[in-house]
Amino acid sequence: MVPVLEKDYICALNNEAMFDIMSIMNKVKEAQAKIKEAQAKLVHLKAEGESGAGMVKVVVNGNRKVEAIQMDDSLVNVSDKEMLADLVVAATNKAMEAIDIKIKDELKSATDGMMPNIPGMDFGNMF
Repeated sequence: MVPVLEKDYICALNNEAMFDIMSIMNKVKEAQAKIKEAQAKLVHLKAEGESGAGMVKVVVNGNRKVEAIQMDDSLVNVSDKEMLADLVVAATNKAMEAIDIKIKDELKSATDGMMPNIPGMDFGNMF
């Protein structure tokens, strides 16, 4: 049989644990709302990648869609289409890498300080 003191202590611990779970649940809901808000802003983020010493430039938005491709006039009549294609691919890949970093930073800042500090879990790499 458990003495009354121990029962009271166990009940207090259970209530405290329940409060912590509710607090964590509220933080998760708050984080979800902030992430949704940040995602709506992503379309306004822009990143540029270039190749061929600036001869080809590609602009992408936060939804990872190509918005613009600019080419130096000297490439318009280029006979080596494979080289031109390679430059476009390289510039696009650089732009995508740049926008991925911006997206990660935007989402991370939206949830800064909201995720619990759990040893061994790095929520910073979540985005």
